[in-house]
Amino acid sequence: MIRYSLLCDADHEFEAWFSNSDGFDDQAARGLVECPHCGSMQVRKALAAPAVATSRKREASAAHQMAEMANKVKAHIRKNYDYVGDDFAREARAIHDGDKPARLIYGEASLNDTKALSEDGVPVTPLPDAFAPTPPKKAN
Repeated sequence: MIRYSLLCDADHEFEAWFSNSDGFDDQAARGLVECPHCGSMQVRKALAAPAVATSRKREASAAHQMAEMANKVKAHIRKNYDYVGDDFAREARAIHDGDKPARLIYGEASLNDTKALSEDGVPVTPLPDAFAPTPPKKAN
């Protein structure tokens, strides 16, 4: 579908949708396009600048969408997970082994600790910095 801005011979502006770019020409030639304001069949396409997405605009839009997604992930983690700081590996293993009650946690762990947890079947997902929430501030 394509939308055209149209003008009649009385300078009434209106828009109409056509199945493809040749649709307007075909329908106008057959007398099927008329101005909804005055009924004139003398209708032409109005000058219009197309909305062209440049690579810069697409990149900015993609970056904006990624930032929004990262913020949603961060907010979800902050709301639903307990922050355990540097004790993450120990807490995750204790929860997995049943030594501590099950709960959702997040915190910091070294690459070696994360790898060891994963090899032992402890579910762990490292997050890229962009998606990792900042730790909550400590109460004074």
